[in-house]
Amino acid sequence: MTDTPASTDHPAATEPPAVSVLIVDDHPVVRDGLRGMFESAPGFRVLGEAANGVEALERAAALDPDVVLMDLRMPGGSGVDAIRELSRRGARAKVLVLTTYDTDSDTLPAIEAGATGYLLKDAPREELFTAVRAAAEGRTVLSPAVASRLVSAVRSPRSAGGEPLSAREREVLGLVARGTSNREIARELFISEATVKTHLTHLYAKLGVRDRAAAVARSYDRGILG
Repeated sequence: MTDTPASTDHPAATEPPAVSVLIVDDHPVVRDGLRGMFESAPGFRVLGEAANGVEALERAAALDPDVVLMDLRMPGGSGVDAIRELSRRGARAKVLVLTTYDTDSDTLPAIEAGATGYLLKDAPREELFTAVRAAAEGRTVLSPAVASRLVSAVRSPRSAGGEPLSAREREVLGLVARGTSNREIARELFISEATVKTHLTHLYAKLGVRDRAAAVARSYDRGILG
């Protein structure tokens, strides 16, 4: 009796699709390093690069990546503004912030703008890979330092009328308290002077004041500025 060969018609197991990535950073060396890292690892595909937030919006629209790996402080278009605009447009891409900054003035605006995750550039290679995969699936990934800051922000004092100042409003208020002009604030935050004036109008209303000096005084009185 002759043995019958085993059937080979069963479909082979398929690998999950690679996570497509757009790298956004104003330093070419950083972009090259990240591209090399992801291209050498299985399960990732680098679609392109951008040097600032404006380019990031253009490239994201053209390439439709799964994940945008976004730096924050970039001349020619900040990462936070790009994140906010991607959210406004309803972009499919998830944004994972990768930066060297973990201050409140960086982390809170980025998360509020719609970032899915936030890592620092000293994160180990495997942690970065895991974070990108998690972001692609819509899961939030935060470095421990950032997570701690977010908890502190939730517990921070609220404004006079009970409505909290936004992270950007607190940022503008802090610069005002240092005597920074609207033009200098705009340059520091990579936003227009008109946007600075809008933030001031909003925080004046929330604090129940009519000018910069009163806003600063009220904020110290309420514990908003330490």
